[in-house]
Amino acid sequence: MSFYDRTKGTHWPMNDQPGTTGTISPQDDSSTSIFDATRFKIIAIGVIAALAGLMSGLDIGVVAGALDLFGKEYHASTIALEWVVSSMMAGAAAGALSAGWMSKTLGRKHSLIVGGAIFVVGTIGCAMSWSVASMISFRVVMGVAVGISAFTAPLYLSEIASEESRGAMVSTYQLMVTVGIFIAFLSDTYFSYSGNWRWMFGVAGIPAILFLIGVLFLPYSPRWLMAQGRHKEARQILLDLRDDPLTAAKEIRAIREQLETKQEGFKLFRTNPNFRRSVALGVMLQMMQQLAGINIVMYYAPNILAAAHFDAQSQMWCTAIIGLVNMLATFVAVGLVDRWGRKPILYAGFTVMALGMGVLAMLLQTGMTTQSSQIAAVFLLMIFCAGFAMSAGPLMWVLCSEIQPLGGRDFGIAISTFTNWMTNLLVGVSFLTLMQTLGTAGTFWLFAGLNALFLLLTFLFVPETRGMSLAVIEKRLMAGVKLRKLGR
Repeated sequence: MSFYDRTKGTHWPMNDQPGTTGTISPQDDSSTSIFDATRFKIIAIGVIAALAGLMSGLDIGVVAGALDLFGKEYHASTIALEWVVSSMMAGAAAGALSAGWMSKTLGRKHSLIVGGAIFVVGTIGCAMSWSVASMISFRVVMGVAVGISAFTAPLYLSEIASEESRGAMVSTYQLMVTVGIFIAFLSDTYFSYSGNWRWMFGVAGIPAILFLIGVLFLPYSPRWLMAQGRHKEARQILLDLRDDPLTAAKEIRAIREQLETKQEGFKLFRTNPNFRRSVALGVMLQMMQQLAGINIVMYYAPNILAAAHFDAQSQMWCTAIIGLVNMLATFVAVGLVDRWGRKPILYAGFTVMALGMGVLAMLLQTGMTTQSSQIAAVFLLMIFCAGFAMSAGPLMWVLCSEIQPLGGRDFGIAISTFTNWMTNLLVGVSFLTLMQTLGTAGTFWLFAGLNALFLLLTFLFVPETRGMSLAVIEKRLMAGVKLRKLGR
């Protein structure tokens, strides 16, 4: 550790705690240039890692515009189209399960590299598909990459970030997902005039290649390095990423204490009821995120707008506008998550989503025959997306990265991420059938009711973790404190 002379703002080295390696060098942390350089470094790392979210967003959004064009060319049935959409989620579920072992064994950085390489293969394959079966197969490949990234990127960002910026850093991943969706919608709109669905898929290969290059320059996760016994490297990385060497030293000690608890995964799940509580909470949070209904808009926005009697080009442009709102609203979450806290934002988001879905269902029951009702429908979809993007979209990933104890961290996050994609698959594979069975209005009434239910579940079970260290959250969980009281 070090001695901090507050009169001079200087850190002087002292002998470190037993069992550590190296010392902290004298450093004048009052320098604005050093502070700015550190902040720039953190932002650059966050953006590069979060590019995994951009690629996921592109893969999620592209199918909205390409689906009908592809279906007409290959005469695909409704069920086949549902599986073209949902096959990606099946792959993502498999990717999420493998990502736990991969991130532990290969490390967070190398797992991101593997995910990026699979993105490139899947993207090129989808663009070159020659049948429904080949498209479904390559969508599965793309899904594997999405699942690996959805697990690894938030985990990596939470371990790179400081306690004060953790919420915003992890939210950056979801922000990039929304950026990717918006870019995909714009690309779909541009290529819809020529009907070229192959280029709709192909453009996603560009950021995949950039991501592969960028991730090579990322530092390793200090927590993973410590777990591998590479203490000196972890110390140096933290010194580079923190403004205050005392903060870095404190974090190193906290990580070392946590690492005394070995990763036991399934064994801990079988034997420890408190760990089962955190896993169950992670599962519930991810189900809430997906059953809120966001992906029925992301995957099927043109179909929804067709039910509101929009013509083909209007469907595409309105879908792009919805994607823009989805992206911009995510900035709200990134800016407020570490100021307002998690629960107030979730309350606001689920309220907005329940109202948006409910009023849209009422409009759809009227038949949507007037221009004013059509404009209102687009506005309500934008309101719904804004509510999701500022709340459940990024915050569920933040919370899931915070609530799992170190001893079962990889296992717990893998299970919650797997749940996310399986629930996503369920929504994607059933939505067109639901609309045919319940009617468009009835389907939206269903999702309005679910969002109202999620308000209650947030109150009963979700903790407020703003500004709390992962160590404190874990200590309270293992002491048997009620889930909603784990935080502040």
